[in-house]
Amino acid sequence: MLTPEPCAIACDGRILACDARTAARGVAPGLALTAACALVPHLAVRPRDPAGETEALLGLAAWATQFTPSVALEFPDARFPHAQLSSTHTLVLEIEASLKLFGGTAPILATARRELAAMGFTARIASAPTAKSAVWLARAGREVALDPARLATGLADLPLRLLDCGADTCAALAAIGASTIGDLLRLPRDGVARRFGRHLLDEIDRALGRLPDPRTFFTPPPRFHARLDLAAEVTQAEMLLFAARRLVVQLAGFLAARSGGVQRLALQLFHRETHATEVAIGLVAPSRDAEHFTRLLRERLDTLGLRAPVRAIALVAENIVPLAGEPLALFGDGGETGGNGGTGDWAKLVERLRARLGAAAVHGVATAAEHRPERATRQVEPVAAERRRLPPRLPSRAAALRSAGTGVRPFWLLAQPRPLEEIGAVPHHGGPLVLLAGPERIESGWWDGGDVARDYFIAETRDHAVVWVFRERRAPGGWFLHGLFA
Repeated sequence: MLTPEPCAIACDGRILACDARTAARGVAPGLALTAACALVPHLAVRPRDPAGETEALLGLAAWATQFTPSVALEFPDARFPHAQLSSTHTLVLEIEASLKLFGGTAPILATARRELAAMGFTARIASAPTAKSAVWLARAGREVALDPARLATGLADLPLRLLDCGADTCAALAAIGASTIGDLLRLPRDGVARRFGRHLLDEIDRALGRLPDPRTFFTPPPRFHARLDLAAEVTQAEMLLFAARRLVVQLAGFLAARSGGVQRLALQLFHRETHATEVAIGLVAPSRDAEHFTRLLRERLDTLGLRAPVRAIALVAENIVPLAGEPLALFGDGGETGGNGGTGDWAKLVERLRARLGAAAVHGVATAAEHRPERATRQVEPVAAERRRLPPRLPSRAAALRSAGTGVRPFWLLAQPRPLEEIGAVPHHGGPLVLLAGPERIESGWWDGGDVARDYFIAETRDHAVVWVFRERRAPGGWFLHGLFA
């Protein structure tokens, strides 16, 4: 979320990172804070937040497991806090086993760049045969993909500041004419080991694949929780969607890594003093569709009134369930699960209606063990996996006659039966009705005081609409309209 003024992050009196507006005025990482403020008088300076950076990196690690289960984290070396090139947080992904699944390195890198940008992160991505060499290339800003044959030459011109060594060691090496990794490799190994320690050569050997580089891989948490502190307080709920979108993309990657989905997620809005506001989203079927999550959040935020300005947001998903893939139709003809009108489209429609109207306003309908029509259905939770059997349509007069006595029910049942005018023993509804089928006698309910005694008929109106009417068998009798067929 953009701030109204240029913004930068500072650490130990120097600029660590800045936005594009600040960089356009000559500010760059490493510049003294006083010089940056001179170049940009209204610069909003924020201190570095190591805890927040670690939390963000852990969230990205969980997102990155969608590409490979082998994800390692590399934090800045606390021994060298002033080394700019080694002070960044790094994710290391071992993607060799995933290349066939994704179609090579390029699709993986393209997807990672696109989703990182959607989450609001700026990243430098490099690919190399070893983890250490990929880390060095990324930290040096070399966004390349090295193959094994070019590994040594590709690392030769990288600065020695990438190594885990102090400023004194770098200065001593520079004094003898070694400023790059290639320069260091041309020096006698025994002499370098005696003067500077063996660890420098070991680190280069790991980068070149001569020594093993074991790493501890990240284990994703059982639940999803991601928080985002806003650069400025937000007073209108609909303006939160841009920031929430970043967390939704992160959630989608987390779910893809676990081959799972969620049926409930909650967007938490944190205020300055009052308790957090929770915006809950319920789904008919498990999903991990980021675009669908975003549409549901938009529906909810458009109708939400904030009781206080929002300073931070968080997205929480507790119960992760396995999400099996749905088979698609062979010819894309809109079958049971594939194509337009499948169960996936139906479930998303229900979820959007619930997000807009409220969960209680949208429900499913199931049959009940009851003969009385007004009590023969009950409200249930919509289930996407089932296609409920609707009452059969009556396409013609002949079909209606053939259905006599089969218990056909109209889809549209009136809340209360409507009395009909009776002229010459013929019921009228906009004109005389023609009885097509019936009677179907229903006598029930004597045990609970709601007993009925009716003879039901399928009838046709003057304009050829098909309706469901009954004749009351108890005094004072009469005809009533009870339903309409589609």
